[in-house]
Amino acid sequence: MSVKKANIGELKTHLSVYLKGVKNGGMVLVTERNKPVAKIVPLDEDDLYETEEEQLIAEGILSPPKSNEPLPDSFWDDKGLPNVPLDVILRVIREERDED
Repeated sequence: MSVKKANIGELKTHLSVYLKGVKNGGMVLVTERNKPVAKIVPLDEDDLYETEEEQLIAEGILSPPKSNEPLPDSFWDDKGLPNVPLDVILRVIREERDED
């Protein structure tokens, strides 16, 4: 990884040049009066999102809630739903996973 040093004024003037180097795997050591104050490094894929939920939403796998209100009690009412044995549910899930 190549390391370049830049004072704040130089960095402000030529930011796009320094960022191009960072995009290519380099690092910029930012200095103020010749003392390091920060570094600019390539973004790690794991750093893009604070939570797994945010990452899944960004990837289109998960949809964010339409409301922050808690689910109504009626949501948990399972009356009228089919009674499917657990072994059948697990088999279907495994089959769907194997399709990928």
